[in-house]
Amino acid sequence: MPSILIVDDETGIRESLEGVLADEGYDSASVENGEECLELLRRRHSYDVVLLDVWLPGIDGLETLERIRELDNPPEVVMISGHGTIETAVRATKLGAYDFLEKPLSIDKTLILLKNAIESKKLRRENVDLKKQLHPKSVIVGDSIPMKALRQQIGLMAPTNGRVLIYGESGTGKELVAHAIRVQSLRKDETFVEVNCAAIPEDLIESELFGHRKGSFPGAQTDKEGKFQKANGGTLFLDEVGDMSLKTQSKVLRTLDEQSFTPLGSEETITVDVRVIASTNKDLEEEISKGNFREDLFYRLNVIPFFVPPLRERKEDIPLFARHFLKEFAATYGRRPREITDDAIEVLMRYPWPGNVRELRNVIERIVIMNPTTARFERKHLPPLVYRDGNRRVSRSEFSTLHQARDSYERDYILKKLDENHGNVTRAAEVLGLERSHLYRKMKTLGIAAKE
Repeated sequence: MPSILIVDDETGIRESLEGVLADEGYDSASVENGEECLELLRRRHSYDVVLLDVWLPGIDGLETLERIRELDNPPEVVMISGHGTIETAVRATKLGAYDFLEKPLSIDKTLILLKNAIESKKLRRENVDLKKQLHPKSVIVGDSIPMKALRQQIGLMAPTNGRVLIYGESGTGKELVAHAIRVQSLRKDETFVEVNCAAIPEDLIESELFGHRKGSFPGAQTDKEGKFQKANGGTLFLDEVGDMSLKTQSKVLRTLDEQSFTPLGSEETITVDVRVIASTNKDLEEEISKGNFREDLFYRLNVIPFFVPPLRERKEDIPLFARHFLKEFAATYGRRPREITDDAIEVLMRYPWPGNVRELRNVIERIVIMNPTTARFERKHLPPLVYRDGNRRVSRSEFSTLHQARDSYERDYILKKLDENHGNVTRAAEVLGLERSHLYRKMKTLGIAAKE
């Protein structure tokens, strides 16, 4: 049922419109000023159209319109006024209003305009969803047995409301799997909200997830809607959930159990219907034994586990990824499609890819950018670290001791950081968190010359 919010300081107009809209089968509500309108929209995002009077007590209709357009997934707004001018109508249109009605309102004209505005909102939503579904983020590349099995598992489990926990090293494509699950889920037409738990400071993560009210803590100058509320009816992706603090884990656990929460500084309980997909690059069972992750939350999230294997365990997918990324970046940078030689592919397949698919993607982007006129990418076009390590790499099975394996890993990692910093030892030391002199000693021990 389409929903309409009426914002007008005249009681008679509000009551009259609500009666007419109810008779026409609309779900309607009304408030008398802009502040109440914004508060209601922040708490509920399901209104299709707002009928907004220009002249209101407090903040006027145009300022209210401006703030509405800043919201996520805003409704269409139809302005109404008893003494509108062309200047006001033009300004309202520039601010994003769908149309403009003059008082006294014609019921027939109002209903026709509302019908068109609702259709416009629906089309806008469908376009956004279509773009998301066609986005490369929802395309899983790979013909290896692990990737075929992963696609089959997604096809089987996605059309349910079961919670999902995606395991995998950094850069393997856990976010890609989350998007693919959403596109094939029962909630594919609803909101998909992402939260990178590792990137948000601990003192802000609770506000980010559950929202807050103005004045609830220093710096909270306005009300904020949390990610759980934004994802209501849809899907919430908690990326790197293993980095979440124990305090926040406790509140997430309660929210999953009760499907409700209380924003910071509020006494109001907000009920939500959200499917949660989480991901981690950590061994959560080990984190539980260390006291860093709640066991009860682990069991709530681990209903349907997915494992995304590292690239080194599915090397047969490397040629597909390389050519896929070449097409992607050719389109991104307006270049004609390029080829990559078998010799270059062979080098890519020998490299261990500690950064997984993300690292391979970055390498392909780099050679596309740095070689704008090259028609065929060869071994010589690859970054030195890739073809150097691809030729030197020792098989893991050839290590006879743990010490040899550790030294090999340290050497690979230091070479990678030196390459990323163009051989600058000082910058590489900063990235590694070492003193410059310590890094030099470590390089000497591992047989790395500064010129490398």
